[in-house]
Amino acid sequence: MPVPRSRGLVPRSLLRENAHRAIRDAIVDGTLAPGERLNDAELAEWLGISRTPVREALARLEQAGLVRTRPGRWTMVSPLDTRAARHARSVVSAMHELAVREAVPLLSAGDLTAMREANSRFASALRVGDVEGAIAADDAFHGVPVTVCGNDAVRAVLEQFTPLLRRWERLRFSSLAGRESVAQHDLVVERCGAGDTEGAVAATRANWETLAPLLDTATDSPHAADPTDG
Repeated sequence: MPVPRSRGLVPRSLLRENAHRAIRDAIVDGTLAPGERLNDAELAEWLGISRTPVREALARLEQAGLVRTRPGRWTMVSPLDTRAARHARSVVSAMHELAVREAVPLLSAGDLTAMREANSRFASALRVGDVEGAIAADDAFHGVPVTVCGNDAVRAVLEQFTPLLRRWERLRFSSLAGRESVAQHDLVVERCGAGDTEGAVAATRANWETLAPLLDTATDSPHAADPTDG
């Protein structure tokens, strides 16, 4: 299993959480590809830690749908699964709608400015084909209401299901299809600024529904769920 050459990325504190984050991000950004077998010893060497926090991280990633295991036989990056992605989109959309609903009465002028600036960065990244920048700016945009609402349950659910969805959003943001999100973000900010809670929620829902056509036309990864060959 090829892994990034850099080592020692995870500090000794918070090994379990940081190992989870590092492996998760490598899956989301495609460094660890769908269907690729994972070896906990190699991952531990890459991160500069013991195998125990790596195994714990892989168990969490399996719960999130990013990793599949057959105990005693193999561990691999989950293939792209349209059904799982549709379920994740529904959950993620609902959580962002709830965050916006709770945040609208609390948003300050500074919060609205932060959302506008994030959307500007998002638009700029899309124009130059910077997928990583677009995802980071999109996260920043939607993160404002999530932070302002202060709902830890919303944050926890998004932490679990957003990474699975981000693998698909990379496809959308690498194409022209992602550019409609800029106008949708503008509408969310406009409705939030006007104190129109229901309008802001509806605009947020419409924004997340733009993933549906991608999922409807996509085919699952050709990698088999049971890689017994080799």
